[in-house]
Formats: sequence, structure tokens, C-alpha cells
Amino acid sequence: ATGHDRPESAVTIAGIRTTIDQFKTAMREAGLTPPDVMLDDGQMHRFGKNKNGWYFLHADGVPWGEAGDWTVNGGDCVCHWCSKSDTAMTEAERQAMRERIKAMQRQREADLVQRQQQAAQDATKRWAAATPCTQHPYLTRKGIMPHGVRIEGDNILIPMRSTDGKLHSVQTIAPDGSKLFMPGGRIKACYFSIGRPDGSVIVAEGYATGASIHEATGSAVAIAFNAGNLLDVATALRSKYPDLRIVLAADDDWKTPGNPGMTKAEAAARAVDGYLAKPEFFGYDRADGATDFNDLHQLAGLAAVKAGIDNAIKTVAIDAGSASATGINDAWPEHQPLIAKTEAADYPLDALPTLIRGAVIEVCG
Repeated sequence: ATGHDRPESAVTIAGIRTTIDQFKTAMREAGLTPPDVMLDDGQMHRFGKNKNGWYFLHADGVPWGEAGDWTVNGGDCVCHWCSKSDTAMTEAERQAMRERIKAMQRQREADLVQRQQQAAQDATKRWAAATPCTQHPYLTRKGIMPHGVRIEGDNILIPMRSTDGKLHSVQTIAPDGSKLFMPGGRIKACYFSIGRPDGSVIVAEGYATGASIHEATGSAVAIAFNAGNLLDVATALRSKYPDLRIVLAADDDWKTPGNPGMTKAEAAARAVDGYLAKPEFFGYDRADGATDFNDLHQLAGLAAVKAGIDNAIKTVAIDAGSASATGINDAWPEHQPLIAKTEAADYPLDALPTLIRGAVIEVCG
């Protein structure tokens, strides 16, 4: 029943089921696994392991929904579905859509703050209860020292702090090397520091990589935990230390399309007017999985790691003609025509991020 003392009509029930089924299909196409039971009440609902997934689904007016995962892209929307195209909506429907998007954004932001606050409290308790690390199978295998990390059960525990020193979350590393972040914990602009800055700091992706660099150079290292966080960490450090020399120690993901380790590190270095360093494996029997400075450490020793850092390139000096020095481009591409004829097509507004899409729709209207 609808709450109006009458049974729901078969047509309405069928419509609701169709709306939910269509939204589930859109979620699957976006790489999300929808829950078995979904509500179309326009409220935010969590789902999945550790409740990391979220979705909104509105069935009234123009059926519309969005979904995402807090462990992907910082929780940003990865699935946007609407039963009508923008061009098929009336102005009143577009206005209602804009209001819903704004309300959804406010609810998501409030939920994110709540999740991060709870994760920070849990991380503080876990860090306080953990014991100092003196040895661990992962450290032995990587040939590095503990540098202030702790032990929780069988796992290494690494604190994740912002530039003000606040503990926001932790990363665990198991004996087999598998790594996990806390559900709901903040990652953006958080890092683990080894040593204190003395005129310079080196920003690296992983703990083992950062430990090898510090042991080879004695320099302060900020561990960003993944390539996607390099820019945020470097920017936060530049804001706190305006005169600091910042070096981005890239992972050379030479076997991965687009080489994300190199491209993300170069973008971060450019953003903070910093330097870019890469592990050089020339002359060594390099395995496909050898990508970072810890791999170079184990293959060629700490002297090779130090040489790679010492050879860091000032990013402002890197242009299209010298990009091969970064390992990003190995040769000039084939010449392409400057002019081409294309058929005009409507821009897919649904592909735009939520806030930008709302602004574009409003301007077009």
C-alpha cells in the first residue's frame, strides 16, 4: 500500500520495478554490484562489503539515480542514470533535477564527514593499541627497516596523517604484502613521513619505496600510498613549506598502459614546481614487475637508488622534445593532419560530473 489507504496499482508497481531494474543495469555497466533489495525513496543508502557502496534513487517525477563507492575516486559518483534525456525534459523537470542533485550532494558530503570522523577515532585507538615494529616478514623480503611503523596482530600498521599531524586513518600490510585501507578513512592529502625535511622532501607512492629512498639518501620522505594521491600530498606539502625542494619519486609502470606511475608523478611535480625522479634499470636484468625504487634497491643496491634521486629532473624543463627523458614517450608519434571533417553530434551531458552537468544544464536552459 502507498499509505493513502488504497492498494498500489499493478501499473505503478510494474513501473517501480522497471525503474529499479534499469538503475541496477546502469550500476552494473559502471562496474558496481547493486544490492538485491533497493529503495527508490530518494534517500542515500549504503550497500556492499563494509557498506562502502552508496546510491540514491528517485522514482517520483522523472526517475533518476546516482551511485558510487567510497573506495573509488574518493567516493565520487561513477553511475548516473536518468529515465529521460536532458533534451526530452521540460524546464520544470530540469529545475527539479537540479534541486535533487544539490540535495544529494549535501547528503553525501555530510555522510563523508561522518564516516571520516568515525574512521579517525577508530584509527587513533588502533594506533595506540599497536606495538612498535622491530621485524616483519614483509620488511625482510623488501630489505628495509621499520622507520616507526607498528604491529597489529600479524600486520604492519602505518599511520596516515595530514600536514597538521592529525591521524585520519591507517594502512595495514599483511605478511604476504597485501595492503588494506580503513573503510571510510580519509586518504586524500594524507601521508606517512620518514625523517624530517631539511630543505627538501621526496614524495613516493608506497611504504617500501619510501623506506628504500630514505635509507639511500637520508632525506625526508612522504609516502602518499598510491599514485592518485601524489598530487594532493605534494600540493599540501608545498602549501605548508613554500620554499621546500620537492622531488616526486615516480614508479615506472612500464608494462601498464599509460604508465600511471610516471604520468601522475610528473603532473604532481609540475603542479608544485618540483623535480621528477625515476628508477633507472639500464644494465640490469629487469623483470616485468620491477617498477619502483625498492625493486631497484633489491636488484642493484642503495647506490643505484641514490643515483636515481640525484638525477631528478626539474619539471619546468621537460617539454615535448625532451619527454623521453622521463620515460613517458620513447619516440615522436606519427604525423597527423591538422584539419579533419567530423559530423556534429549532441554532447553527452550524462557523461559530465554531477556538479558540472547541473551548471551546463542551467546555462543551456
